[in-house]
Amino acid sequence: MTRPFKDLGLQIPQAAIILFLAVMTGAAVFLDIPLTWILSDALVRLAMNGVLVLSLVPMLRAGVGINFGLPVGIVAGLMGMCMAVNFGFKGLGGLVLAMGFSMPAALVLGTGYGAILNRVKGREEITATFVGFSFVPLMNFFWTVAPFSNPAMLWPIGGKGLRPVIGLKKYFAKALNDLWAADMAGVRVPLGLLLFFSLLCLLLVLFFRTRPGRAMTAVGENEIFAGLSGVNIFRARMLAVVLSTGIAALGICVYAQSYGFLELYDAPLMMAFPAASAILVGGSMGRHTRMAHVVLGTFLFQTTYLISGPIANELMVPEVAEIFRLMITNGIILYALLYEGGKQQ
Repeated sequence: MTRPFKDLGLQIPQAAIILFLAVMTGAAVFLDIPLTWILSDALVRLAMNGVLVLSLVPMLRAGVGINFGLPVGIVAGLMGMCMAVNFGFKGLGGLVLAMGFSMPAALVLGTGYGAILNRVKGREEITATFVGFSFVPLMNFFWTVAPFSNPAMLWPIGGKGLRPVIGLKKYFAKALNDLWAADMAGVRVPLGLLLFFSLLCLLLVLFFRTRPGRAMTAVGENEIFAGLSGVNIFRARMLAVVLSTGIAALGICVYAQSYGFLELYDAPLMMAFPAASAILVGGSMGRHTRMAHVVLGTFLFQTTYLISGPIANELMVPEVAEIFRLMITNGIILYALLYEGGKQQ
């Protein structure tokens, strides 16, 4: 039954999402939901979520596995944005400074995270999951005692502890979304946001052509051969984890400015799973991950998320949308793990 999908170069998750998206698009047309609005929002979601999905690539290419510890990098980005808001930086420059502030935290946290994963070779994905689940509650304590002073960030009663949601409207909300945005045939195209995402993809492609990037890929392809060739396996894996953590920090900055607010406390806890599902939908099955997998997977997955909501609301069963989202997210990850395990037997 899967033969037609294989003939088209599609895996089961890709084929299932494409068919489901086609059905949802037909339903949207039938229910008179504007397709221009859907496409406009899909382009925004592609870039705002794409950077987080892109952050999974270095660890996959190095053979470390899917970065289920993505909250570590997300927290680093949140710390950078909190610093930028605390100092009152605004506009595109404020967003750039927020990204810059997040890099030292990403370097420190990524180094510690990488040291842990290097100690548990062969069990990286399950370890990364628990690292993320443990780190987020630890940071919840930090958010309550962090020495920030901007009243817009603090609880109004007592004046201590950061709020769970901090608005960015007065600072750098939609700074990238509105940069060079243009209307084309009724579709609003966020050129600045898309160009930033494209630039990060290009830089990562160029990195994998450098000596450290090639060493990282060699470790992922064949660790024993790479070691015999003189590659420092520990350093290559560590670099992959630190790079993944840094890109994730940039990703949450892009994500938060698109929404216009940042969420602290337990918000980062489950953010690794949609990103993992997206890259698997794109066709990634481990070490042979490419930028095309990131772009295709993010577009398909996020557009499915986007279009299912209004259709469910029109049909008076809004609960169905969230049920489908959970089924798709977790089902794709389960299929990918089973598929990868079957190849190794």
